[in-house]
Order: sequence, then C-alpha cells, then structure tokens
Amino acid sequence: MDIFQVDAFTQHIFSGNPAAVVPMNEWPSEDILQMIASENNLSETAFYVPQKDGSFRIRWFTPTTEVDLCGHATLATAHVLFSHKKFGEKTIRFQSNSGELTVEKRDDLYWMNFPAQPPDQIPVPKLIPDAIGTIPIYTGMNVDLMVLVSDEETVAGMKPDLQLLERMEARGVIITARGNNEDFVSRFFAPKVGVPEDPVTGSAHTVLTPFWAKKLGKDQLTARQLSKRGGVIHCKNLNERVEIGGSAVTYMTGTLGI
Repeated sequence: MDIFQVDAFTQHIFSGNPAAVVPMNEWPSEDILQMIASENNLSETAFYVPQKDGSFRIRWFTPTTEVDLCGHATLATAHVLFSHKKFGEKTIRFQSNSGELTVEKRDDLYWMNFPAQPPDQIPVPKLIPDAIGTIPIYTGMNVDLMVLVSDEETVAGMKPDLQLLERMEARGVIITARGNNEDFVSRFFAPKVGVPEDPVTGSAHTVLTPFWAKKLGKDQLTARQLSKRGGVIHCKNLNERVEIGGSAVTYMTGTLGI
C-alpha cells in the first residue's frame, strides 16, 4: 500500500498539521487500521477506499482511537487525490461517519464542505479555570468544549494542565479569542484521544465558524491556529454547513511494508 504524509493548512513543509493518508482498495480489519495509525504516531491517519458511485469512503484514526470527523486529514486526502492520484473531477465526495463531505479545489485552496456544529452555551466546567489558568468569558459545547478567553495573547501563552483536560467529557478543548490580525485565533487540545495539542484542527472550525460568524456579524472569516507549527484557515458560514479552506503540501511518499 502507498502512504503519503501531507502538511495541511500550509503552503510550506514543516508547518501546518501533518497527516498520513493511506489509499486502499478494500478494508482490512479495524485492528490493522489502528496499528498503522499508532505506528505513524501523527494526530491523524486517514484511510480511504473508492466506492462504486465514484465517491470515497474515508475513516480517520488518531494513535489511540477512531474519530468521526477530521478536517486536516480530509484536506490531506483531497490533496493526495488531486495531486498524486490525478483525480479528474472538480469535486471529491467522501462518505464518512459524519455523512457526505465534499472537497472542491478552487484556485490555490481546497474547500471542504462540512456540517456546522455551533456550540451551545454551558456553565463553566469546574475543572476549566484550573486547567487553563484563567476564567473563561464563555464556554460552549458541541462535540468539543469551546472556551472563549480575553485576547490572542492569552491563547498564545496558555500552558494548560493536560491531565485535567483529559478528565473533561468532551473529545477536545478549543481555546479561542478575537485575533489581532485575523478574525479569530485558537488552539486545540485533545489528550483524551491521544492528541495533547493538535497543530491545526479543521473539525474545530465547524464549531468556531458559526460562533464567530454570529459574534462578528460576517460570514467569511480568516483564522489562525496558534500552535508551534501554526496554520491559516479560511472559513465560510453557510448556516447549516460551513466551508473550510486551506492549502496543503506533500512532505513524504512511501510504501507500507505490512
């Protein structure tokens, strides 16, 4: 089997969010998928299998578990199909545990169309102030816990207690604030699923985009994830769905020896 490693949400290698992509003709056992993802030891490995209707079944695995939605690994998979597998149509259709997802290449960006997941406001969880070292302005939940803090500098300088975050019921914790140069900034921590900090998280922006679109009164936004590697995300609010745009670059190609 071929394997590709792609840096997503960036135009330069050694930045953005790395994902492994493994094209397959048929599904092996789930144990094999998980062992490959664990061996890769990246935040996500994407596997896909072509379907008879021209779409692709896609699944995503962290080093420890399967997840229902992953943005940067979907972006990486689209990049592999367009750039390495010479996919000839305008739009790629993926079948996933989160329904049908599409990716369209427009100019220099890949645009993913995902279900919107706006957060519902909840009381501040008891562990959060101690876990992140500050009192949130707002907390909301939808798959992930979204935490609004005062400013970009607070997001950038945060050193959360990952052991406390791992005790949260959410898959991951999104820390966000208004950006100094972009519309908003964020960081994403998911120790519960084996990802202490994710460099750039497409799926988190299905939560962030509707929140910031409503807060800022605009449907087209630019975001930056303030991890060490960093990345830029273009966001469009489409009410029930969101478009998330980004670039990608291939770091490595190879062959799995199993």
